[in-house]
Order: sequence, then C-alpha cells, then structure tokens
Amino acid sequence: MKITVLLAALLSASVAFAGPPAPKKTGIEGEGYVWNAQEGEKIEALQKKGDITRGEEAYEVCGACHLPSGAGRPDGTFPQLAGQHTTVLIKQMADIRAGLRDNPTMYPFAATLVDPQELADVSAYIESLCIPTDHGKYEGADAAMQVAKGKDLYEKQCKECHGDTGAGDKAKFYPVIAGQHYKYLLRQMTEIRDGHRRNANPDMVKVIKPYTDDQLVAISAYQASLKMPGSMCGDKK
Repeated sequence: MKITVLLAALLSASVAFAGPPAPKKTGIEGEGYVWNAQEGEKIEALQKKGDITRGEEAYEVCGACHLPSGAGRPDGTFPQLAGQHTTVLIKQMADIRAGLRDNPTMYPFAATLVDPQELADVSAYIESLCIPTDHGKYEGADAAMQVAKGKDLYEKQCKECHGDTGAGDKAKFYPVIAGQHYKYLLRQMTEIRDGHRRNANPDMVKVIKPYTDDQLVAISAYQASLKMPGSMCGDKK
C-alpha cells in the first residue's frame, strides 16, 4: 500500500516537473513586501483543525525525502521536520506553492497537496512527531569552541525569538530549530543574510545581515546542539 502510494506520488512529481514551472511571486526583493501576509490558502489552512490520521497518509509523499521519521538528511539537503510548529509548516508550504519561496525540488511535492485542509492535516501529523536526537551537528576539531562562540551570539540576538531551547514561537511563526541539522541551518542563514530567501522575515534579515561567514558557522553549530525537553525522541512523557 505505502509503496503504491509513494510510486504514485513520485509519478505525480515527475508530471509536475514536466508541466508549468512554479509560479513566481514578489518577495523581499520587491517594494511593498509584507512578511507573512495573512491571505490565500495559508489563512484558510491555519483556520482548520488538522487531522493527524489523514496527515500521516498525506505525509507518505514527504517521507521519500524527509524520511518517515521526519528526520531529514544530516547533510542538510532536506531539513528535519519532526516537531515543527503547524503554523511554520503551513506558511512554508503555502509560500512554496505560491512561488514566494524558491524550492524547485519540493514544489512538485508540495503541489500534490490538494487543498488547505490537507495542508493542515499533514502539518498536524509532522508536528506530532518526536524530534530525533541523532541529527547532523558541527563535527570540526574545534566544535567545543564554535559551540561556545555560537552560544554567546545566540543569546545576544537569537534567543528572544527562538527561545532558550530552540523552541521558537508557534503564534509568531518562528520555527523550532532544536534538532535541526547544522548544515541546513548554515545554508538557510547564509541565504537569508545574502537576500536569497525571498520569503524571509525582514526583522531577521536586519539581525543577521552584519554576521560574517565565521559567525554564521558558530551560531549554526550552537543551534544544532539545542534540545527541547519533552519533545525529543526518547524523552519520558
């Protein structure tokens, strides 16, 4: 059953790749950009109650890249999704579907979700998953130094939004970063700093813009070390 569904999903993705390209909506690079504008299918999905059982079935498409556990890939090609806030998941998928966030690899898969209810369902299922503890971390010989340096930077400017343990803020659409892969964190922060993440929060861009490459390495190393008590796989509930 699952293999059949996955093959059908992959076939649908192939058709999507062969069809029209993803739409292109003006983002942070254009005048009048409003971060997280409450409109379209995003606001509809946010207003719906997600069904975890239906979401598990819909997630089978996502599991091909993000893994059934939601762990993603330690090399940073696919992010760790498990335990992420539904608000963040819905926003990012809606932005990709609308062409506000450029992700040609994910677009065909995101496009297979049929309506706002399915967006809500798959997001509810992903949020229900425990956060893996064996994610990709900074592995250099200077890891302890980088984590310590990153901790200092994080506590000065990142903690206010992302919290002591990397829990983010569901109501404000700030993502969970605990359990996220180091290489993915580094890539995303670099893209936000350099203006390549078109659906970025302008407030975060202002914070991150002055950071050097070395500082981003340190912050990513520290963020990848964070754990959310009660949410990590193996925690006692």
